[in-house]
Amino acid sequence: MTGAPAFVLATANPDKATEIAAVLRDAGARVELRARPASVGEVEETGITLEDNARLKAAALCTATGLPAIADDTGLEVDALGGAPGVCSARFAGPDATYADNVAHLLERLAGVEADRRTARFATVAVAQWPDGREVTAFGEVAGTIAEAPRGTNGFGYDPVFVPDEGDGRTFAEMTSAEKHALSHRGRAFRTLADGLRVVAELEDLP
Repeated sequence: MTGAPAFVLATANPDKATEIAAVLRDAGARVELRARPASVGEVEETGITLEDNARLKAAALCTATGLPAIADDTGLEVDALGGAPGVCSARFAGPDATYADNVAHLLERLAGVEADRRTARFATVAVAQWPDGREVTAFGEVAGTIAEAPRGTNGFGYDPVFVPDEGDGRTFAEMTSAEKHALSHRGRAFRTLADGLRVVAELEDLP
């Protein structure tokens, strides 16, 4: 993308990277996204909030590469579990958990919970940070319920069991990517981030 500012993505998760790139592209963000260098390891997520973790990851990539960075953190909050797994969503079933492990653990924890008590929400915080300390932060959230069994083969993570309230009864994994992005927490966060990046670009162009 000639002339577009370059940002390195903090995530090395190919599923997340693909979604982020698609949402930013569809939102008209003029940015060149670069993959996290192989020499830069995973950033330890020691924050107590999603915003803490997103900022930690963005700052670490800025420091390691000297480039602006884009990072996010996402959490699934289930009311019947007191808001868990929250910031531990990616490692709910353990530090090396797979998507399937986390989904299975969630469904085990919700075994016997009635449909009207399986309410939940997905939240994403996205952060764009520059080496000079400037920052744009965006938030996206979607409410829904947890299905009793996985449905669908698209998406990733908890998508097979998350049914958004604003949808038609399908899980995110039963939707096309475009349908999911229109409703999802990550779609909302990164569309808002694209707006913020556009404002920064316009300010930089002022005489």
